Amino acid sequence: MKFYDYFRSSAAYRVRLALELKDMKPERHVVHLAHGEQRGPEYISKNPQALVPALQLDDGAFITQSLAIIEYLDRLHPTPRLIPENPLLAAKIRAVAYVIACDTHPLINLRVGTYLEDQLGQNASTVATWRRHWILKGGLEAVERMIEPGPFCFGNQPTLADICLIPQIYGARRFSASLDHLPKILSVDAACADLPAFRAAHPAAQSDAE
Repeated sequence: MKFYDYFRSSAAYRVRLALELKDMKPERHVVHLAHGEQRGPEYISKNPQALVPALQLDDGAFITQSLAIIEYLDRLHPTPRLIPENPLLAAKIRAVAYVIACDTHPLINLRVGTYLEDQLGQNASTVATWRRHWILKGGLEAVERMIEPGPFCFGNQPTLADICLIPQIYGARRFSASLDHLPKILSVDAACADLPAFRAAHPAAQSDAE
């Protein structure tokens, strides 16, 4: 397998976490988003959205979208299981993942910030305020009420919820959004930080980190 990644992408970070937890080591290819490599015709042939991540399977097929990739990996290598069999627990885990990956992250990512600045004439300070608002009001404050730490988001092992939450915490800190009023989220963050898989997947640990 080949994994198309960028160290600072929250979506790619989710997939790195899943790969590390499952001890899977695909061939990693860096797509430098800040340099626009995702918009080149060669990469668009792999991912029509011009986004990371993308996963190329051994037969040449491509999977895009982080949650789709993670669900595929969870079926392919179900140990450790990231989405449990219990229907109610699985729904709760997916709900947290969707709050972050579907409702929050799309509003704060690079292409949105670039559009706000370049096309709508907003300054960097205004865009940073936009990002902090949606990180907190649009996402993490709701997640704080949804999770049931034990010590991870739902129980004693990481799931898809943790895989989505930790990159969003990284983004919150990057954009100076205070998390001091979110004690459950901070406790999950501390539990995840103790695991080698989470340390290995961190953006600062990647070969292309800047």
